[in-house]
Amino acid sequence: MNDALRLVRLDHVEFFVTDLAASVEEMTTKYEFTTIARSPAGIADHRSVALRQGGITLVLTQGLSDDHPASGYVHAHGAGVANIALRTPDVRAALDAAAQAGARVLQAPSQVGGVLTAVIEAFGDVRHTFVQRPAGEPAGALPPGLLPVAGARPGNRIGLGEVDHFAVCVEAGQLVPTVEFYESVLGFRKTFEERIVIGAQAMDSQVVQNAQGDVTFTIIEPDTTRDPGQIDEFIKDNGGAGVQHLALSSADIVRAVGALRDNGIDFLTTPGSYYDLLPGRIDLAGHTVPELRELNILADADHAGQLYQIFTRSTHPRRTFFMEVIERLGAQTFGSGNIKALYEAVEQERLNGESRR
Repeated sequence: MNDALRLVRLDHVEFFVTDLAASVEEMTTKYEFTTIARSPAGIADHRSVALRQGGITLVLTQGLSDDHPASGYVHAHGAGVANIALRTPDVRAALDAAAQAGARVLQAPSQVGGVLTAVIEAFGDVRHTFVQRPAGEPAGALPPGLLPVAGARPGNRIGLGEVDHFAVCVEAGQLVPTVEFYESVLGFRKTFEERIVIGAQAMDSQVVQNAQGDVTFTIIEPDTTRDPGQIDEFIKDNGGAGVQHLALSSADIVRAVGALRDNGIDFLTTPGSYYDLLPGRIDLAGHTVPELRELNILADADHAGQLYQIFTRSTHPRRTFFMEVIERLGAQTFGSGNIKALYEAVEQERLNGESRR
């Protein structure tokens, strides 16, 4: 594998948004991210703000002209994850290798403030930006083209640490081609696959990771031979493939979720019977059943350890995108024992939404 691809790591995640001020307000007040950088004054076609907490860097961008990609994106999909930037030691080599493997190039290499970037198409209207930073620049440097906010000191009261994974919904028939794209174009490897059947509905998923194991995509497609469900609805309401949720890691999910709830974040609820049965399913190592029940946190275990996870209630106007908070105690999978619980919770949300229309 080309070293430029073998060494790719996550640099930052960019959301295209419809209202930059409101989006920044939500992320800074409710999730307690810190504003660390902004686009320079005088840029006519867009505005961007960079936020950070722990090792997570998010960029929020609003298009100010029809020519900017953010404008077309939000018109087609609403606000959402539109650009997943991957740091590489050699942008040109990474782009050449990706193009030779079939990637569609959206932007040739260009330099901004000493940082070299290039862009390829990923899935749907989501893109990957390759980012090559000057030798010696730390991994936590600012996103390209943005200027630092004086005195910015990211806090860590919530305790969110890294992007654990991206959950991606693709159209029926696109799961295998999307996985093959990541394997052949970016040198990722498939690490997990699963079929979930719940009643008359079903979905298939596969997981791909970079060589370092710290950039993870859980890719999901609906089974259209079964009854339609939440994945079908995401594809319809999103206008195609996209990122359904972003999972953020925490070293103490009880502390994190408690703080987020106090800040006004609304999480999905879990039936009380889930916690009645939990002690017989898992010998909990990290938290107690009453703690998990109080906050509606799910627990699961695999061959390598345990994990705890919870999902926010979507506030997206199209009810497509949401967040996950996850704590891993050695576990390497994604809560297979909880996928059914999540699916049923989101399905109930969908049905409740239909009854309110």
